[in-house]
Amino acid sequence: MNLSSMIAPELPVHAPLIEVLHAAVFGPGANTRAAFRLREQGPHDLHTSFVALKDDVLVATVRMTPIVDSTGQPGYLLGPLAVSNDWQNAGFGRALVRKAITAANENGTARYVLLVGDAPYYAPLGFEVCAPGRVSLPGPVDPRRLLVHALGDFDAKAVTGLVKHAGS
Repeated sequence: MNLSSMIAPELPVHAPLIEVLHAAVFGPGANTRAAFRLREQGPHDLHTSFVALKDDVLVATVRMTPIVDSTGQPGYLLGPLAVSNDWQNAGFGRALVRKAITAANENGTARYVLLVGDAPYYAPLGFEVCAPGRVSLPGPVDPRRLLVHALGDFDAKAVTGLVKHAGS
């Protein structure tokens, strides 16, 4: 199965299907998490957000939200990354993350990608744990789950302070 041929840019028509998938994968209360609070500050970027479709059925999605740190360094917050329960462990999540990182790199304005997630899953994709106490989100987050991926020659250790939506 060629996963890359199943990945397409997110379009506005996908939004209702993505909401249904998010509800199924994350359950109630997901919007109280720190990363969701940050995403509520403004829209995600459709140019760096993608869906995976199998026979025109949405099976996975990843979104990228434009952010800035306290020094004004532009980046993206990756997520939510959601894969339908029927398609877990088929490679869609990693394929979508790679596609989103490539798009962020090609965009040329972002210096890093930040996310809240499991280091063992994301480390092979180039993410590392942020230095404790250097970066914060608008709500509590386990510092071991706050991960960053530098883009280009940017030093990921330069990301610092409270992260907010780039449009706020």
